[in-house]
Amino acid sequence: MWLRRSRDGRANVSRIDAAFRTLRAQSRTGLVTYVTAGDPDLDRSGDILRRLDHAGADCLEVGVPFSDPLADGPVIQRATERALAAGATLVGVLEMIASIRHRIAAPIVIFSYANPVLRLGVAEFVRRATAAGVDGVLTLDLPPEEADEVRVALAGAAIDTIFLLSPTTTAKRIRRAAALGSGFLYGISRVGVTGVRDTVSESARELAARVRAETPMPLALGFGLSRPEHVREIGRWADAAVVGSALVQVIADHGRSSDLLGEVERYVRWLRS
Repeated sequence: MWLRRSRDGRANVSRIDAAFRTLRAQSRTGLVTYVTAGDPDLDRSGDILRRLDHAGADCLEVGVPFSDPLADGPVIQRATERALAAGATLVGVLEMIASIRHRIAAPIVIFSYANPVLRLGVAEFVRRATAAGVDGVLTLDLPPEEADEVRVALAGAAIDTIFLLSPTTTAKRIRRAAALGSGFLYGISRVGVTGVRDTVSESARELAARVRAETPMPLALGFGLSRPEHVREIGRWADAAVVGSALVQVIADHGRSSDLLGEVERYVRWLRS
């Protein structure tokens, strides 16, 4: 069990901890879903998150739209452009989460580039994230060596700091990410940008083996996953599979349809099949 202590010194088992403990107890592969907040708009994003939770997603990653999403492929880049055009901001995303948090059981992780967080201010971001009921934060371009200010502030509010690992991450940095992070580690299954692929990269298995050799911390693997067989394959090596671009494409295809939420639920239930 992975514990952290809030400012009053009490040990906390977060929603993320509880979710991964349940997955291991049930010997089940978790499903982490990613959506870009504000696509097609913030109100519908809230509806989508509620439907993802209803469909059985084990953890909800909420992407904050950013003008320069360098780690993302065309599908998420276009979603980001739509969200920014619709007026989505970090503050707006947190307010949206706050409005629906009481209706969602799954953990919610903010997935952001560092710039929006630093621009808002770390202390203000943590204050708003705490009020919104955010469970974890992953700032994908903020390495462990430079994350002390954000990490300490989040830990003080009992919010998990999640670090990103890639196939090129060294054993030393895996140990550092595990020591400084909490909740789970997010491994990207291949080098490059986000986007759907037909098969799971062999580098996913290799990364998982290297992580397992260094830490018992839960591991979620993503990048390119889109089918039930991908989720099953990831489950051989990791605690959870992360599906992003494929789900974002479903939203893009049906964003203005009256059946958007139905399509989202059908896709997630298919993945879990």
